[in-house]
Amino acid sequence: MATVGKDLSHYDKDGLPDASGMRIGIVVSEWNDDITENLFKGAHETLVDCGVDTERIFRMDVPGSFELIYACKNMQYSTYPIKDSRLRKGLDAIIAIGSVIRGETAHFDFVCQGVTNGIKDLNLNKSRVPVIFCVLTDDTHDQSVARSGGIHGNKGSEAAVAAIKMAAIKQGL
Repeated sequence: MATVGKDLSHYDKDGLPDASGMRIGIVVSEWNDDITENLFKGAHETLVDCGVDTERIFRMDVPGSFELIYACKNMQYSTYPIKDSRLRKGLDAIIAIGSVIRGETAHFDFVCQGVTNGIKDLNLNKSRVPVIFCVLTDDTHDQSVARSGGIHGNKGSEAAVAAIKMAAIKQGL
């Protein structure tokens, strides 16, 4: 396995675009919340470390990974119900955080395929707000733990770095 013994979440913040004025949305699945909360923590800590003000990070929780698509779509268009006028200016990027762990049925395959295609479709729509895919699709809970702050780092942190880079591309368009 290519990831054995490797922390894949190291980043060089000096090599990243200036994130100080960025506005980032994060949608977090409540399913497998021990995993998704760690992914959120990794993303949030990385965004703050790279200069994003905590007042410019917006979180929304959804029941499961399949629901990430709808919430991200609403965040793209700033139409989800939030009593926070700061969001009226729109977001620079959105991170979709979820965890799907293989079970005994084909449900895993349907959810993974649906969420993957849904996030891909959001990136092709006309909103121009990039949506970063941070959905773990592991065979076991141990594999998810290893990728959400364990031996392989934190995919939430990696998603935050991707969000910063994609937001910079959006701002340059």
